[in-house]
Order: sequence, then C-alpha cells, then structure tokens
Amino acid sequence: MSSNEYLLISRGHWDEGADKDAVQGAIDRFYAWYEQGLAQGRLKPGSRLANRGKRVSRTAVTDGPFSESKELVGGYWFIVADTLEEAAAIAAENPCLAFGLTLEVRPLEAVRSSVAIVTNETPRSWKTGDA
Repeated sequence: MSSNEYLLISRGHWDEGADKDAVQGAIDRFYAWYEQGLAQGRLKPGSRLANRGKRVSRTAVTDGPFSESKELVGGYWFIVADTLEEAAAIAAENPCLAFGLTLEVRPLEAVRSSVAIVTNETPRSWKTGDA
C-alpha cells in the first residue's frame, strides 16, 4: 500500500481550568513529538495560525473572526500514512489532546474539482439529485 497525505487541523481552546504549567508541558511534548514525526517521515511541516486575517467572499473582504470560537482553528500539519485510520492513530498521539484541543484528520484529494464530482462544496440538492 502506498502512503497518502492527510491534513491535520488543530481546533479549540485549552481547558480553562487546566494548570498552565501542565499545558506548557504538553506543548513542549507536542514539539518533541512533532520533530520526531518529521524525522521519521510520519509528519510534514505545518504551522500555527496567527490571530489576524481576512475573510474574502464574492461581496466583501472583512476582518475575522472566521468561525465560532469553539471551532477556532489554531494550526495545521500534515500526516503521511497508509490509511485514514493510521493517520488518526498518529494524530491521537498528540499530547495536547489531554488539555481540550481536538484534531480533525482529512485525506487530501489529488483529483481536481469538478461539478460532476461530489465534494465538500457540493450543494445538498445536487447530492440528492433535487436540482
């Protein structure tokens, strides 16, 4: 089986009642885990996201926020694995999960977008054939 790439999205906030030193310890362990994953080829570089940005739509360019605070995206990385299940298992090793963050793991699609292919952007009515 060949390896695939998966996007790992970090969401949420630290547990409000958590001890700051304990959270810092998890962050330090995260960076050790991350560096080891890069060295092993299980992870590819990503980045934390800044608090500022712009939202661009067909009608305007506005300042953030970009989603509800509970859905706040804090950063992204990439996982290299044979299956989505393996990628999720790698993500589950992240020490920061113990303090309230959640991780979303998504396969990357190599296929170009087309209205003939059902994607995340496809309207519900197109998926059900009602349109």
